[in-house]
Amino acid sequence: MKHRIPHDLDHELARTVTRRALDAYRKDFAEFKPELEWLDLDAAAVRFTVLGKTLAGRVDVLSDAIQLDLDVPFLWRAFQSTAVNIIEREIRTWVQRAKDGTLED
Repeated sequence: MKHRIPHDLDHELARTVTRRALDAYRKDFAEFKPELEWLDLDAAAVRFTVLGKTLAGRVDVLSDAIQLDLDVPFLWRAFQSTAVNIIEREIRTWVQRAKDGTLED
């Protein structure tokens, strides 16, 4: 399942925002044991554990959006929207901080 979060940032700033958002997610939701591995400048493999089940996916920084692609088994689809909403909220918060000039705060 792919989910796009549109942005109007320049590409380098979108990279920074994505990295900050994912780092904040890892700290704020440590109980889900989030793991993050940057594959290149614009793509990261992500994994987290919920109720003993590891869910995996990918985050890509695109020129006009940040794209989430989570591989969620059918029986876990109810959790999928919750996970996407949490990650999207974190990314949107950091996008707004970039626009407000408060990225370094």
